Amino acid sequence: MDVERVIKKINSRDARTVGLQFPEGLKMQAVKLAKKIEEETNATVIISGDPCFGACDVSDSKMKGIVDLVIHYGHTALPLKYEVPVYFVEAFSNVRIKPILNECLEKIEDYSKIALVTTTQHLHVLNEIKDYLEDNGKEVVLGSSKSTRKGQVLGCNFSSIKNLDAEIYLFIGSGSFHPLGIYLFTKSPVLALDPYNGEIREMGDFADRILRIRFARITKAKEAKKWGIIVSSKEGQYRMNLAKAIKKELEDLNMEAYIIMVDNVNPDILLPYMDLEAFVVTACPRIAIDDSQMYKKPLITPQELEIVLNKREWEKYQLDEILFHERYK
Repeated sequence: MDVERVIKKINSRDARTVGLQFPEGLKMQAVKLAKKIEEETNATVIISGDPCFGACDVSDSKMKGIVDLVIHYGHTALPLKYEVPVYFVEAFSNVRIKPILNECLEKIEDYSKIALVTTTQHLHVLNEIKDYLEDNGKEVVLGSSKSTRKGQVLGCNFSSIKNLDAEIYLFIGSGSFHPLGIYLFTKSPVLALDPYNGEIREMGDFADRILRIRFARITKAKEAKKWGIIVSSKEGQYRMNLAKAIKKELEDLNMEAYIIMVDNVNPDILLPYMDLEAFVVTACPRIAIDDSQMYKKPLITPQELEIVLNKREWEKYQLDEILFHERYK
């Protein structure tokens, strides 16, 4: 948890009230860390108990006027303006990568040029993985962008992997959304290597299943005449101008459209709006994809709305992204 560095930062700022924020997997460390900070500094600690979905979801606005400093664990800083100073502590996984790499070599023996991709939790071992693959005769490339680290993808930003000259992409990490995004943006073979359960998956069949689900949602949404447009109040997900543009576009087509602003998007939040027939979510791109089965009515992305309105061909399906220098568009 890099406690000593955190304590040094708090003391250097003479912070008297400090906010602690964690993703769900690290919340069990909160009380122990708060105790350590209060023992070794003059600060009172306030723990954020709300869900935290990433660096787009920092509790700075909620803690404005209450804390002098927010310590945010588990994510890489984004180019956003925060209401109070925020100190990011990247939480790296200590899971062993080597065993799954040995098995992976058999699956990539027919490829010579590999693009290596991961999330924050494994950024610290990317060079080690790169060296291992190169020692086994592979050429390895790492992409980068203005808002991500080298080789890093986010749930809302795949800019680091675009336009890479590679035959196959290796994603190191858990979950399916990130490798799904890599597959859809690159149209190249993708292997997802999960070091936590030792699983190696080819993403092609999974992507086909997800696309069938999305096609069904889009087809259902074509029947809608009354729309809800969801905007997140989270700084890193806030796209009000996009929501207004979508509202105008729908109204120009003689449909009804209403903007709904929320903090956390979930099925219960939308229950009161029974008159609405479908929703466009301008918040986190993962909501419509990962949580699709939870919603009774179609919940689609802005790009999927373009397909609904016959302004994008299905063959040019694309995931939504929040590019942080354009997030208000």
